[in-house]
Amino acid sequence: MKPGAAVRACAARIIAEVLRGDSLDRALESHLTILPGRDQPLCREICFGTLRQYPRLDALLGQLLQKPLRAKDRDVHALALAGLYQLTSMRIPAHAAVSATVDAATVLKKRQLSGLLNAVLRRFQREEEALLAALSDAQASAHPDWLWNALGQHWPEHREQIARANNSYPPMTLRVNLSRVDRDSYLQQLADAGITAHPGRLSPAALTLEQAVDVTLLPGFAEGLCSVQDEAAQLAAQLLAPRPGERILDACAAPGGKSCHILEQLPSDASLTAMDISEERLHRVQENLDRLGLAATLIVGDGGHPPTALVDRGPFDAMLLDVPCSATGVIRRHPDVKVLRREEDAVSFAAQQRAILNGLWPLLAPGGRLLYVTCSLLPEENSQAVAEFLARQSDASEEALHVASAQACAQGLQLLPDVSGTDGLYFAMLRKR
Repeated sequence: MKPGAAVRACAARIIAEVLRGDSLDRALESHLTILPGRDQPLCREICFGTLRQYPRLDALLGQLLQKPLRAKDRDVHALALAGLYQLTSMRIPAHAAVSATVDAATVLKKRQLSGLLNAVLRRFQREEEALLAALSDAQASAHPDWLWNALGQHWPEHREQIARANNSYPPMTLRVNLSRVDRDSYLQQLADAGITAHPGRLSPAALTLEQAVDVTLLPGFAEGLCSVQDEAAQLAAQLLAPRPGERILDACAAPGGKSCHILEQLPSDASLTAMDISEERLHRVQENLDRLGLAATLIVGDGGHPPTALVDRGPFDAMLLDVPCSATGVIRRHPDVKVLRREEDAVSFAAQQRAILNGLWPLLAPGGRLLYVTCSLLPEENSQAVAEFLARQSDASEEALHVASAQACAQGLQLLPDVSGTDGLYFAMLRKR
């Protein structure tokens, strides 16, 4: 048995869980720890890479199989996808990738399918050029048809850029805790630790690493000198711009990155309430608060039906609504979106967003501001949702935002995902008259 067989088998189990409808985060949590620590990075690379390329790899596998594998053999289907990913996108020698992947079928107790797996991978090596040429544009771009078409409809001039970003490794960006250390000083601390980074363009707290590292290697991470947060996400606190004496609500707070950034900027006489629908996810908010030495009021609740505990703390001078969405702007970080999302999901998310806006608007004080944020690229969840709210809410108006490199929408601004830049986030500022 080749040493890498167990890694491929673990990756196949994780990918198969996603194909069954589970999230990649939960699947990793369930399976990754069975491997020794030294093998986990390779397993993660295979899982993330295979799912980033899933529409392309699955189309190739469809050409290579005479008939689909049975549902009970979904783990072998996932293993074949992982094998194709290694052959197309990794630097592992082809003979080693094929051998270890075929051996992984035995680890999965599917030895009877190892011959089929070997034949599929060997045939791909022989016929790669013709197989790739037969792919549709959407398949070649590694995007599901519905998303490829939506990007072409809404962002025709930027579709290729977005696709490249979605298929890339996301940069590791830090948010320097400017209440504790200035950015230049922390950049020097990184350099002293042998970590190369460069300042962000949009956020004064952002530093992007040239190469990702374990957070334990970051100077002062445990003491709260920095956090990991994409530069686009850092703009939320910057645009909300907390002021002295204000009562602020982060209504969809978990895992807490934006809440903590607001608190790092918050004057001492202001206060923050962080709410999330999931009590379990609020624990992560508390963990981040504890590491950074910050304090906030945490409430479990649904913005669409505000709990009494939240109503009693209002009205609020400012609100951040980072609402649930399709996550089509952060696919490079959450590649399972390509498997799990469907075209009709945007309509479902838009209904949730509408309910949250309607539920929380009465808790915003007159003259207060509400920053609406999604990590979506779809207008149904962004500018259309905001326009519909403005049309039915007579005391609401939009305020202009200014972010360099953002695309102006009918309402709000859209940052598009970029290979060497930010994730794709949408922002709109609403004011209560």
